[in-house]
Amino acid sequence: MLDGAKKHFVFGYMRLPMNGDEVDIEQTKQMVDYFLENGFNYFDTAHGYLEGKSEKAIKTCLADRHKRDEFILTNKLTNFYFKKEEDIRPLFEQQLEACGVEYFDYYLMHAQSAEIFKYFKERHAYETAFALKEEGKIKHVGISFHDRAEVLDAILTEYPQIEVVQIQFNYLDYEDPAVQSKKCYEVCRKHNKPVLVMEPVKG
Repeated sequence: MLDGAKKHFVFGYMRLPMNGDEVDIEQTKQMVDYFLENGFNYFDTAHGYLEGKSEKAIKTCLADRHKRDEFILTNKLTNFYFKKEEDIRPLFEQQLEACGVEYFDYYLMHAQSAEIFKYFKERHAYETAFALKEEGKIKHVGISFHDRAEVLDAILTEYPQIEVVQIQFNYLDYEDPAVQSKKCYEVCRKHNKPVLVMEPVKG
């Protein structure tokens, strides 16, 4: 899916080993090191994962311990964390600081659906992300998607600048009328967008 020779499997920071309510940092460090040592380098997080502890674990277990060019890091803009356009940049800067990095390789408009897309559009979230890319703080702007294929088609038609799409894609969801994995994948192909796969073996 992604360029380069490395195998781009996802180390997701939504589900991490825990000690009670806290991330098991030492075990996560071991997992990160093992992941990288075996040729994988793609890490995924979002501001709301583990109530903010995911981003902090990225900093402690990955960014503070490995060179920036050794890993690809994706973060996301989630509708719960901004009420107006002016909230987006401060949130983004907070995410950079929490993760301990100066840029994100991929920044996704999170969990896009017809309703959430409308929310993002009204607050110029896409335009803000594209501006952050121009400033070098994001390398690639994309979306993660949870809706019908025709909604995805409409979003990609309205914003051709979108560079990558994350969809649920697995055998169980392939023909599922609610998820529409096959149809969403075909829309991505139609628009010539690379795909990031979430839930490859279901959720």
